[in-house]
Amino acid sequence: MAPKKPGVVYGRRVAIVDGLRTPFAKSGTVYREMSSLQLGTAVVTELMQKAGVEGGQVDQVVYGSVIADIGAPNIAREVVLAADMPQSVDAFSVTRACATSTQAVVTAAQSILLGDADIAIAGGVDTLSRPPVLFSDTFVDALMDANASRDVGGKLKAFTKLRPKDLAPRPPAIADRSTGKSMGESAEDMAKANGISREAQDEYALRSHQMAVDAWEKGVFEDEVMSLPVPPGYERTVSQDTIPRADSSLEKLASLRPVFDRRYGSVTAGNSSLLTDGASAVLLMEAKTAERLGFVPRAYLRSWAFAALDPNWQLLMGPAFATPIALDRAGMTLDDIDVIDLHEAFAAQILANLQAFPSRECARERLGRDEPIGEIDMDRFNLYGGSVSLGHPFAATGARQITTMANELVRRDSGTALVTQCAAGGLGAAVVLER
Repeated sequence: MAPKKPGVVYGRRVAIVDGLRTPFAKSGTVYREMSSLQLGTAVVTELMQKAGVEGGQVDQVVYGSVIADIGAPNIAREVVLAADMPQSVDAFSVTRACATSTQAVVTAAQSILLGDADIAIAGGVDTLSRPPVLFSDTFVDALMDANASRDVGGKLKAFTKLRPKDLAPRPPAIADRSTGKSMGESAEDMAKANGISREAQDEYALRSHQMAVDAWEKGVFEDEVMSLPVPPGYERTVSQDTIPRADSSLEKLASLRPVFDRRYGSVTAGNSSLLTDGASAVLLMEAKTAERLGFVPRAYLRSWAFAALDPNWQLLMGPAFATPIALDRAGMTLDDIDVIDLHEAFAAQILANLQAFPSRECARERLGRDEPIGEIDMDRFNLYGGSVSLGHPFAATGARQITTMANELVRRDSGTALVTQCAAGGLGAAVVLER
């Protein structure tokens, strides 16, 4: 018998039964008084109520965040304990930068395929409104020495070597550790390396906002975005994403100054995804279990793939590397895919990947393939906007994309979907859904 290939579904089948997310909001605004745990618990609780699943039916919760809450480092377990679920429900956390909730979905799916679970919830949450703030190593050492001292004199002495600069807080790093560059600086490098103009980036950003605004107006997101009361007082309820701009225009986008290379750059706040708060979750079941319990799957997971590349080359080119592996494992080509949703970290990153997909040079020199993946038909691509317009809470984006594409296959009552992301560290993720 031929060995089984990784990333391919055999025997048991994984059904995507439902999905949900909070509205996404610019960091520092409506969710500024909410923690990651509060957002994650809210969406998981609401998803169970929406789908009609009791907490005791869930075998496993796989959840993640990129900017970890130091008060709840295993956020998956804390969500279980805070939600209406028995304490006996297994839970653990994962992280894969911007592909974190895709990793959560795949990990939960693997548990289902192995028979370790029949029903699982997967997703992710991030908030940059309340990030963990650290202190200098010198200050931390002084605190530890003071804590170890048994008398007041010793505790005071521990702080005598501190200088004012040692008291300055250190926000969480946004830069990629291996390259020393922020994601925006890497996107700027990709724009220059691939000859992507400022005009092309702004045009793509405008398209994203127009698609997102149109999707909201047509009710596309109504079934997958919850209404969320927010503190203080929980008197205000947020029901829609706050980032899509109906009044966006090329003129307004062109007026914005470059952020990461102020003199020669082209990446601006307008053609980038913003720092965003939000949470998402997906309900997964073994197909026969779903049938037995009377649940109607929205889609099925056909294949998945993760890939890694040299982050010093083009950090955010992960979709071009992960997609062909996922397609091969599904026994498909790009032409077999009906809809494609590619995470929009930056317009420059999107346009660079769109160039790489049909490139023979990229296929042979970077992917080790004789033929390129193929050119993406824009009529099938990011139909309802993306992270540039909807926002990008790092760990929530993958499950957001998977939910939207599963619902799109329901609307079509057939077909296949490709969902893919780039991620910090030169990582890429891709999943293929089918109905």
